[in-house]
Amino acid sequence: MKRLAGLSALAVIISSTSGCGWLWGDDGYFRDRGSDYLTQHQTPAMQVPQGYDVKPLDPLLPVPRNVADSTVQGEYDVPRPQPLAAVADASEFSLQKSGDSRWLVAQRPPAEVWPVAHQFFEDNGFRISEDRPQTGEFSTDWQRFEELSAPMARRLSGRVADVDPKSETRVRVRIEPGVQRNTSEIYVVSAERPADSTSDVAFPSKSTNASLDAALLDEMLASMARSAEQGGSVSLLAARDFDAPSRVSLTEDGNNNPVLNLGADFDRAWSSVGRSLETANVRVDDLNRSLGVYYINLAEGAESKDKERGFFSRLWSSEPTKEEIDARAERYQVRLTKAADSVQVTVEKDLNTVAPAEVARRVLALIQENLG
Repeated sequence: MKRLAGLSALAVIISSTSGCGWLWGDDGYFRDRGSDYLTQHQTPAMQVPQGYDVKPLDPLLPVPRNVADSTVQGEYDVPRPQPLAAVADASEFSLQKSGDSRWLVAQRPPAEVWPVAHQFFEDNGFRISEDRPQTGEFSTDWQRFEELSAPMARRLSGRVADVDPKSETRVRVRIEPGVQRNTSEIYVVSAERPADSTSDVAFPSKSTNASLDAALLDEMLASMARSAEQGGSVSLLAARDFDAPSRVSLTEDGNNNPVLNLGADFDRAWSSVGRSLETANVRVDDLNRSLGVYYINLAEGAESKDKERGFFSRLWSSEPTKEEIDARAERYQVRLTKAADSVQVTVEKDLNTVAPAEVARRVLALIQENLG
C-alpha cells in the first residue's frame, strides 16, 4: 500500500511539472532565489524610549561589504564558500601520568593502534623479535643505541645519560583497550643488560629505567601526532590480524550443542567476534560487554550507519515499521564465556534456552569464517 502511494505521488509530480508553470521559472516555487537580496532594504535601527540607558547594540547579522552592488540588475550567481582546511584533532594522542607511571592514550581502538606502534619501532631501527597480537604485545631484540636509526640514537643518547653506550637494551610494548570505548592505552617498558653479556634479562613488572621509557613514549607521541596531521592511514590487514585468535575450533559440548573455541583473551575475542558479525552481515540489535552477549536478529541484515537512503529509494520503498520487524524477527544471543586460557562462543535463544543446533552451527560457522 505504501509503495502504491509512492507511485501515485511520483505520477502527480511528473504530470504537474509537464503542464504547470507554478513549479519552475521566475515565478515558480523552485525558482532561483540567489538574487533576492538585491531587492531587500535595510530596516531602521531599533529605537529605545527616552529616559532609558542601554548598552550599544551591534548588528547581529551585518551585511558584508564585498557583495555585489545593490543597483545591479538581473541574476547574480552566489559564489561557493571556500573549503575549510582539515586539521587533525590535537588530542587524538596524549601522554598520561600517574605517579612514576607514564603511558599514551589514543582515541582509536587497539586494532588500529597496533600497526601504527609497530611501524614506529621498525622505522627507527628496532628489530621486532616477538609478536603477540592476541595479547596486544610485541618485543624488540637486544640492541645498542648505535644500531638504531641515526636520529633516534642521537635523541635517545641526548636524553638518557645513565645508560652505558656499550650496553644493550630491548623494549616491550603493550597495547590495551582504554577505559572509554574505541580508545587504547600504550605502555612501554625496557630491559637492559651489560656489555658483552649474553644472559637473558626478563622484563621488569614496572619501569626500571624511567628516563629511557619516557623518551620512547615522547618520541612515539610526536610520531603518531605527525602521522595524524598528515592524514596517515593504518594497515587494515594488520588491524584484522591484531585481535585474530591464535586457535579457532568448532566443536560440541557434552550435550551435543555447537561451541566455538577461540584461543584469545576476552578483550580480543569480544572485538573479533563483533567485527566478524558485522562482516558476515548479521544484525546486532544490542550488546552487553559485561555479560559477554551480542543480541542478534537473523531476519535482518547488518545495520549500516553510513548509508543514506536516497529520495527515490524512500519513494519506491518504505522503511519497515517496528511491528513488521518484530513480526519476522529471529532473535538469538551470541554469548562469550571465558574458559581457562580461551573463550567459548555459544548461541542461545534466551538465558535459559539454547538455540536449535542447526541455527547455532550456522551462526558459529559464519563467525569462524569471518575471523581474522
